[in-house]
Amino acid sequence: MDSFAGKLAVVTGGGSGMGRELVRQLAAEGCSVATCDLDPDTIAETVSLALDDAAPGVQVTAHICDVADEAQVLRFRDDLCAEHCGDGVDAQHVDLVFSNAGIGGAGSFINDSRKDWERVFAVDFWGVYYCARAFLPLLIRSSEGVLVNTSSVNGFFATLGPGTPHTAYSTAKFAVKGLSEALIEDLRTNAPNVRVAVVMPGHVGTNIIGNSLRAFGLDAEGMTDDELEAALPGLRERGLPLGDMPVAELRSLLVTMNTDFRDKAPLTAAEAATIILDGVRSGAWRILVGKDAVQLDAYVRANPEATYDYAEMAKSFQAGPAS
Repeated sequence: MDSFAGKLAVVTGGGSGMGRELVRQLAAEGCSVATCDLDPDTIAETVSLALDDAAPGVQVTAHICDVADEAQVLRFRDDLCAEHCGDGVDAQHVDLVFSNAGIGGAGSFINDSRKDWERVFAVDFWGVYYCARAFLPLLIRSSEGVLVNTSSVNGFFATLGPGTPHTAYSTAKFAVKGLSEALIEDLRTNAPNVRVAVVMPGHVGTNIIGNSLRAFGLDAEGMTDDELEAALPGLRERGLPLGDMPVAELRSLLVTMNTDFRDKAPLTAAEAATIILDGVRSGAWRILVGKDAVQLDAYVRANPEATYDYAEMAKSFQAGPAS
């Protein structure tokens, strides 16, 4: 796909981060976009920002959808077709689908609740699966369709490091990578006009921490002191070492965690979106996003038995790439 001009794209998780930047950059290149998120305010802001820089004739629409709920995904599909597609079967198609929505949390399979664990897995894997089921028939009607699934470096490295398990997210991201790779031959054989790409970002500056907390009912910036106080027992049950932390200190901690993750990242969301779109244009099926992703991928491939030997990994990274 040499150009996105005149195409129609679907972007999930478009309310912030990489999703928002994908919408903005696609619209600027002449691509109409239907984007969804859970938060009506952030998704409306995305549409406004995208239209400010959009090429003439581009249409960008906002939709509310929880991708973990198949009925909502199907409604999203039907709504975007009503707004973007013309009459007739041939007009009912999309050209690009970016399954980007994701949350974190429930790091421990042992200590975290099954409900929380399955919520993270549902968003991060079932959301990708449901979108593939819903949109592949529309991609197949395109002359050249691309399904772009966002996995993660945690799709080949299943932890955040020593003492920090990351099981729900990592399991889902491995599954996204596996589904995407399995579709390569399936599409070649049965729908050769469609291809799949799997995106594996490292640390990108997004609001995933704040968004993940909100997905579990904790909005550090929007909740009152009383609401935060009431949330403390649940946070302690989830293993957060809060002790007797005052509410004001908790609010500051949660906000700082999100802003530090976003603002101190080695790669901005806009830079990540550019890498993804360049990869899609080039025809790549595997898109690593960030130098940390490239480095970690190379290490895991070269040292499969030492993948979780953190001391060996540290020595390898300190040594730098081989000359």
